[in-house]
Amino acid sequence: MKFVLKEEKGFIYIDEGKGDVLLLLHGLMGALSNWEAVIDEFKDRYRVIIPILPIYDLPLLTTGVKTLSKYVHRFIRHMELENITLIGNSLGGHVGLIYTLAHPERLKSLVLTGSSGLYENAFGGSFPRRENYEFVKEKVEYTFYDPATATKDLVDEVFITINDRSKVLRILAMAKSAIRHNMAKELHKITMPVGLIWGRNDKITPPEVAVEFHQLFPQSKLYWIDQCGHAPMMEQPEEFNRILKEYLGTLKVDPVKQEV
Repeated sequence: MKFVLKEEKGFIYIDEGKGDVLLLLHGLMGALSNWEAVIDEFKDRYRVIIPILPIYDLPLLTTGVKTLSKYVHRFIRHMELENITLIGNSLGGHVGLIYTLAHPERLKSLVLTGSSGLYENAFGGSFPRRENYEFVKEKVEYTFYDPATATKDLVDEVFITINDRSKVLRILAMAKSAIRHNMAKELHKITMPVGLIWGRNDKITPPEVAVEFHQLFPQSKLYWIDQCGHAPMMEQPEEFNRILKEYLGTLKVDPVKQEV
């Protein structure tokens, strides 16, 4: 990471640039580095903030998406943030959805990319061969359209994480919490503009998930990225940034439901 990590009051985060706030939330196996290209592109015009979600630090009995949402709320209050565009990938999107329902007054818009909340085909209920490096490598490659996006550094990081017993127990607890917390019946309550940026080749939250999100939100725009899997901001960063810039521009006009 080339950006400075700040730490205060128990929060660890990146805070770059000035202007309207883009608050980025990473996924279950994600990291702040997943968002590097977004920070680079937007920090000259926006204040880009990324908190580390304490997935591995929560008590096992309270490890879940609602607990992370409460953490995000404490962080936002601590930072005194308002008029936020919240952008979440995978589990981060799910946490963002829960936060949005609870505290819509803090947000201007929500952007989801490969978000859970309706359906996800993740690692599954266990890691039966977590000590097998090739098995882990295949699972990480499954996240992307182009397996080469799963660099050795990324595979190494996941391999180390899931072979830490404390961490893997929390990953499984968080994944099960996300599966249980289906949000289909609540999404109509989110009346602010929502941007959906989706990889057409996402195998974890497939394209039909994006279509369902689009149908359930009162105001949403759906954008597709070809040859792209579950983490568009990593696999197709230039196209992701182009679309995000286009979407942010639409917030200045009356939003409409549209697929692009």
